[in-house]
Amino acid sequence: MSINFSPLGEAAILVSFGSTIAPAVHDAVRSFSYALERQPFAGMTEYIAAYTSVTIFYDPVVLAKETLLNPEEGVPYSYQVAKLKAEAIVRSIDDKGGKSADARVVRVPVCYGGEYGPDLADVARYHKMTEQDVIETHTSGDYLIYMIGFAPGFPYVGGLPKSIATPRKKSPRLIIPEGSVGIAGEQTGIYPIATPGGWQLIGRTPLSLFRPDDDDDPTLLHAGDKLEFYAITADEYDEIKRAEDAKKGGDAS
Repeated sequence: MSINFSPLGEAAILVSFGSTIAPAVHDAVRSFSYALERQPFAGMTEYIAAYTSVTIFYDPVVLAKETLLNPEEGVPYSYQVAKLKAEAIVRSIDDKGGKSADARVVRVPVCYGGEYGPDLADVARYHKMTEQDVIETHTSGDYLIYMIGFAPGFPYVGGLPKSIATPRKKSPRLIIPEGSVGIAGEQTGIYPIATPGGWQLIGRTPLSLFRPDDDDDPTLLHAGDKLEFYAITADEYDEIKRAEDAKKGGDAS
């Protein structure tokens, strides 16, 4: 696997593990992120993992205090230090065979169609399927969360069966309800908060994906989690939603 390092502004380094969205590349991203989580280097402030890369942000002042024997002409000193540290982490992963936190499997209940999934019928027509065929296909996928982004806790999920891959809507909606489950191309995802968006909405989950009052873990889902979608009725949706609201201290009536 070819690993590339490049500066991103004056206080960040981009570590790229490839250009293809694939499980092997994702495993490398997770192993590197896991190593950063366990042993952040001095001056590092945070990191952001994406589909094929990890961006590390750092304090240039802190890194500038490090001693570098052979500085590269025309390259910011702090970036050179950050690159050396990132390369050392990559080597340590290779030496140890790579390791990341064990993947969680999160089961996600979804009420499909109707008011919860207003685009289910359109997706079915697009593929010349019945709505039930789309539901059964969606719940059969082998899903992996590659990254969290766009909105707090929004999972970009790979593994959608190609037989129901559907283009985004030509005109995005101004507001999509919290918990909406959608399809965009060969991805599926869940809207954690009410927000504009152009994904095809096929259902809705009563689970709360974004929990800002939880200081330890404000998002339910994380990159590297595996998802299992399963269908529920409207009554089951209401029951789970009441329980979720009660957890948040909201109105569970």
